Amino acid sequence: SSWCLMLVFNIFSFHSKVGDPHPGQPYKGGNFCAFLPDNRDGQKTAMLLKKAFERGLTFQIKSCNGEERVTWGLIPHKTSWDGGKARNGYPDAQYLREVCTVL
Repeated sequence: SSWCLMLVFNIFSFHSKVGDPHPGQPYKGGNFCAFLPDNRDGQKTAMLLKKAFERGLTFQIKSCNGEERVTWGLIPHKTSWDGGKARNGYPDAQYLREVCTVL
């Protein structure tokens, strides 16, 4: 059996800041999960994703049905452990290389 790393992001609802699409407007947070293989490349990628999160690059605020909400940003994350590339999961032989290029 293979092990995986699961990254969990709990984003609280809040008011947007200067630089966001609608400063001062409330936005809805959410719970987000991403998966990486638990090997050297997966652990290295996890550290890069952590740096990206700390720099505010992981999520963005988008307007959806008249409501401002937090969504994934431009950095691709695997949100499922299985199902293949079509279901945003594994196996996907190119994912770690692709995400590291983006990071």
